[in-house]
Amino acid sequence: MTRLDSAVSTGLLGFAGRPAVPRAYNEPIRDYATGSVERSDLKGALDEVAGERIEIPLVIGGEEIRTGSTQPTVMPHDHRHVLADAHVASREHVQRAIDAALSAAKEWSLWPWRDRAAVFLKAADLLAGPWRARLNAATMLGQSKTAFQAEIDAACELIDFWRFNLQFAEEIYSEQPLSIPTVRNSVDYRPLEGFVYAVTPFNFTAIGGNLPTAPALLGNTILWKPASTARLSAFYVMQLLREAGLPPGVINLVTGPASQVSDVVFSSPHLAGVHFTGSTEVFQGIWNTVGQNIGRYRTYPRLVGETGGKDFIVAHASAEPQALATAIARGAFEYQGQKCSAASRVYVPTAMWSDVRDRLVTMIDAMRMGDVRDFRTFMGAVIDKNAFGKIAEYIADGKRNATITRGGGTDDSHGYFIEPTLVETADPGYRLMREEIFGPVVTVYAYDDSKWLETLDILDQTSPYALTGAVFARDRAAIRQACTVLRHAAGNIYINDKPTGAVVGQQPFGGGRASGTNDKAGSKLNLLRWISARSVKETFTPAEEFSYPSMAEE
Repeated sequence: MTRLDSAVSTGLLGFAGRPAVPRAYNEPIRDYATGSVERSDLKGALDEVAGERIEIPLVIGGEEIRTGSTQPTVMPHDHRHVLADAHVASREHVQRAIDAALSAAKEWSLWPWRDRAAVFLKAADLLAGPWRARLNAATMLGQSKTAFQAEIDAACELIDFWRFNLQFAEEIYSEQPLSIPTVRNSVDYRPLEGFVYAVTPFNFTAIGGNLPTAPALLGNTILWKPASTARLSAFYVMQLLREAGLPPGVINLVTGPASQVSDVVFSSPHLAGVHFTGSTEVFQGIWNTVGQNIGRYRTYPRLVGETGGKDFIVAHASAEPQALATAIARGAFEYQGQKCSAASRVYVPTAMWSDVRDRLVTMIDAMRMGDVRDFRTFMGAVIDKNAFGKIAEYIADGKRNATITRGGGTDDSHGYFIEPTLVETADPGYRLMREEIFGPVVTVYAYDDSKWLETLDILDQTSPYALTGAVFARDRAAIRQACTVLRHAAGNIYINDKPTGAVVGQQPFGGGRASGTNDKAGSKLNLLRWISARSVKETFTPAEEFSYPSMAEE
């Protein structure tokens, strides 16, 4: 019996008893060990996806639309290899997608929520089974992720979003106010009035799948614009959702220049919300545009964004050196440092830095960089030419104004490869300690051993971001001090662990300050942003007199 069959038998679709969604659990991570079935399946899917050149259409109102204007989708680690040709939307296509979303909302918003949930439960089952290898392969090839990084993202995290969001939704819908004799009170958890604009990044296929589907679960309809460098995996997610039974027009996939798509979206009076992951600058621009247009909207649009980060690791003198070095290596260089949560600045006591540095350099020297189809690879390529140029400029700055201890090499002749780069600086306010790089570059400041508390204050004030951070210490008092001083410096704080790898249902993800609205993807908090509650009071014995007892004569 599949989990969908089980859901039917237990009443998820309203056929028996009191309906309830299955209890969510985190999808087990497959290790793709040599000789395993999953390794063979993934290798086969990689050959298949790499061996074809597909067209990626727009998907509007359930219809695949080929505009005739296309852009290539390439492998970052082999940029001469074209995987797909993506059709680009015109302004007319964007408006058509908005109209399709508004039309679909008339029915979708009235579906019993557990019927909507059944679509995403089936999507989770499909991804856990027959779709797993293909979506992992598309993520590996199109976004240059290793097998492990694709598995924890495109498979496990997206499955987790689709399972846990159902459980969170059930908790929301079950929360009802007090009723008393003669009065029944309830809350109608309505979707937003209008459509939601989902703008998703290249670095996580799971984010691409969650940002449109989380609002859709609550009855909203969506215009989804994925990053141009993640169009292949986005298209496969869209196909998977359609196979799972998602009705036409609920989610409309539109690719094209961001400014062109957004101009139409932000001009529409029906914009009800924006679900965004991307750069701080773009999100601030969205906020500014919505503010300028606020008088034209039918409702105040909900703006939910997870943006940049300058994520830190700070070590106390009591930290364990090997654990610290491993956290820096994994936190800074997994997926080429292209995680919003990647470790980018590190603070280590001077007395222990030489030991930690030696351990870290040994790890860096052992990291294999290259084609992700070679499963021995630890790092692939950065996503595109623009990212390559930006990261190379930061490395050049490091060579001029700091010390490059390891790495620093760049080569875009075949793929957009940048070596894992370790920078040391004597200036805690140095540019590479303040600005988001989004690449495999980590900068270390060795602080005076006697200035632990002062260093925490410097860390808190150095960067405008507040996404993730990690504290390494065996001294419990030091951990308490760091967590107190840095209370607003990170939305996700890790103690004796790297600052990456948040798990749905375990560590709800998001940050404040310039890092976003901290609405915590992977939790009930995020779903609450996509509903508009209506309080309903029904009185069974209405009053028949206007006066009150207190008004009677003495």
